[in-house]
Amino acid sequence: MGATAGAVWGRAEQQDFRSRVRGTLLGTAVGDALGTPLDGLTLEEIRQEYGAEGLNDLAVGHDRRGTVTHLTQLTLFTLDGLVRAQVRRDTGAWHPPTDLHRAYRRWAATQSDWGPDERRKDDGWLAREEWLYARRDPTRACLTGFGDETMGTLDAPKNPGELGPEAAARSAPFGLLVGWEPQLVVQLAVECAAQTHGHPTAYLAAGAYAVIVHALARGESLDGAVQRALAILAARPGQELVSDALQHALGAVRQGMPSPARVEELAGEGTAERLLAVAVYCALVGEDIRHGLCLAVNHGGRSAVAGALTGGLLGALHGETALPPAWLAELEGRPTMLVLADDFAMEMTQGPALHGPGASSPGWLARYPRA
Repeated sequence: MGATAGAVWGRAEQQDFRSRVRGTLLGTAVGDALGTPLDGLTLEEIRQEYGAEGLNDLAVGHDRRGTVTHLTQLTLFTLDGLVRAQVRRDTGAWHPPTDLHRAYRRWAATQSDWGPDERRKDDGWLAREEWLYARRDPTRACLTGFGDETMGTLDAPKNPGELGPEAAARSAPFGLLVGWEPQLVVQLAVECAAQTHGHPTAYLAAGAYAVIVHALARGESLDGAVQRALAILAARPGQELVSDALQHALGAVRQGMPSPARVEELAGEGTAERLLAVAVYCALVGEDIRHGLCLAVNHGGRSAVAGALTGGLLGALHGETALPPAWLAELEGRPTMLVLADDFAMEMTQGPALHGPGASSPGWLARYPRA
């Protein structure tokens, strides 16, 4: 797993990148929080509860407005694992899938422990954030995939029949590796998805989502980003359903006014590639971020996942300042997300100043231990 030499980062480029990193993470979380109260409801029930237009504002999810699910928790640990991988790179022990697996195992501990364990010195700062120990609808695939030390690989994936969208929904951070070649971004996302979602359709949907975010984070249009993903997928065995779903999403854009019925038709059975199609469609047709996210969650399917995937795309495309401020104000865990996003951006743009052959920042290595 290698990376191309990164671009020279001027101040304006660093600020743009940081805004897109924040946007991707906060967008994922806001979409997740918006959709959570609707999970398990039919479209009819959503309209009975929230009116004919459906939900158009944050509602009570887990005891209050603005709460997130395990999808956001895992996205945070993806970012954490990527920072840890970069920090370990100096040691020559460079295998990002293993570093991501360790990060996801730290998430798994939050789902069984009462709270942070101060004895685990190598956990780093994120695993000591108490709010992350709330159990928020983790799926069986995620709990079993990360339930032991054995890491799923493409040769021996965990849950080989699993078609769900959760691996894709934690994969936006791979797209923020803007100095990497797109092929490598897809490969890393796919290898890490196979740790819980072993069906090729599920892990290739994760790879496609990551590389779409990658193109957006580098300043491309969403349509162009999807075309790039289709071109990269074409060479991969088992990609037909994912490619078909993306083509279907692009075609639906030209078929009249967006509606919940069209979103439900795209969502189908709620498998990974179908919810990826929903996200692409809603991000393309939304008049603004609020409209795109409301469109994504108001259907009788996996609303939190659809919101998270759509929010990640829109946040990467437009940056954090385009997200609805009233929603961000109530978003659970926002201080943690901002610190993590800024740490990631700093690592990617200024890593050598934080750890390197010359000198290392002890504070940084305490936050992101190499062990």
